[in-house]
Amino acid sequence: MVLREDIVRSGRVTKLLNGCRDVLILNHHGEIHAIDMRCYHAGGPLQHGDIEDFNGRLCIVCPWHKYKITLAEGEGLYQAVDPADVPPRPRWRSKGVKQRVHKVTEVNGNVYITLNVSGEALESDFYQTEKFRTGLLKSQAKT
Repeated sequence: MVLREDIVRSGRVTKLLNGCRDVLILNHHGEIHAIDMRCYHAGGPLQHGDIEDFNGRLCIVCPWHKYKITLAEGEGLYQAVDPADVPPRPRWRSKGVKQRVHKVTEVNGNVYITLNVSGEALESDFYQTEKFRTGLLKSQAKT
């Protein structure tokens, strides 16, 4: 549980939930979202990413490689050009769901996150594994 006022005040909060999942909880224009904290592509820290609108879809942009992830579904978005279009026009396309998004429930000023544990593996799941955490700790110890 997190107090809504803490999320609104700071804009973003990271939490280790149930001792197993690093989640980014963020407030954008009064709406609370919760997603895995590390980008599905290379583990970039999404808590430092910008929030932007791409073709009517609210996304967080990974600060490392500029990957765009929808806050509502966790879809990876990219721009593509169909060579048959004259003149060529870039269009936003989906890579499919790549980032795990978690359910947010608000009760009396408290925010509760229900982890999304759907059976299908997603790319962002790798950054929640013991293998990744152990490697991260080793790399941090070297610096």
